[in-house]
Amino acid sequence: MEIFEFEFMQRAFLAGALVGTACSLIGVFVVLRGLAFIGAGISHSALAGVAIGLLAGVPPLLASLIFCSLIAVLLGAVSRVGKVREDTAIGIFFAATMALGIFLLSFAESRSVDLLSYLFGSILTISYEELLYSLVLTAVVAGVVYLFYKELIAVIFDEELAQLSGVPARFISYMLLVLVSIAVIASIKLVGIVLVSALIVTPAATALQLSRSFNRVVALSVLLGVLQTELGLILAYYFDCPPGATIVLLSTTVFLASTAGKAALSRP
Repeated sequence: MEIFEFEFMQRAFLAGALVGTACSLIGVFVVLRGLAFIGAGISHSALAGVAIGLLAGVPPLLASLIFCSLIAVLLGAVSRVGKVREDTAIGIFFAATMALGIFLLSFAESRSVDLLSYLFGSILTISYEELLYSLVLTAVVAGVVYLFYKELIAVIFDEELAQLSGVPARFISYMLLVLVSIAVIASIKLVGIVLVSALIVTPAATALQLSRSFNRVVALSVLLGVLQTELGLILAYYFDCPPGATIVLLSTTVFLASTAGKAALSRP
């Protein structure tokens, strides 16, 4: 149990619980809406946000949050106004924002020493300020989902019917995209820009293999997200592995096991 005696590990476990909650909670709505690729698109947009923060002299996470939220809204607007499929719009902005980030970082070479921590995560060095930042962002995600739970369910299953029923479907759709941005930014220091989309998609996908009740899927997704994050940290500590990669690989292993188990049980 010596792992819990170190302050940096205590902060890491707290951050892991927060991030696991935020990502797996919003992940259920993302997966059911057919937007599994949105996490990767927005997370890679964060690179440009980090670059803007470095150049402007503001906290990179704050700059990334604002930039990614704007990109999320722009994605929704392009998809609706331009009649472009959401996956097409995500693919375009995925490449464009990555290119913008690389372009801007070329002007911030002397201050890009922390870039690897944003790309691949650095949860073991997370500060109290960053932990508080994750707490606030997770509270925002959980609070908004609680307040608009029924509206989110209505929109992800049938947006047109939700609109006819009086639900502000367009607002809810944009709000969902912004919530994904918030969850992504809350997770960057845990697993990094490269891997963060896995935290959003995989626990939710696993939960959908285990239950067909929506409320149970949400609860299972959050439970899996938190447990897998914490267990991944423990494994990374004892086997001296990269924490972010360990968490994602563990989550993927659980998903594959649940898929195989479901397939085996469904055989006559």
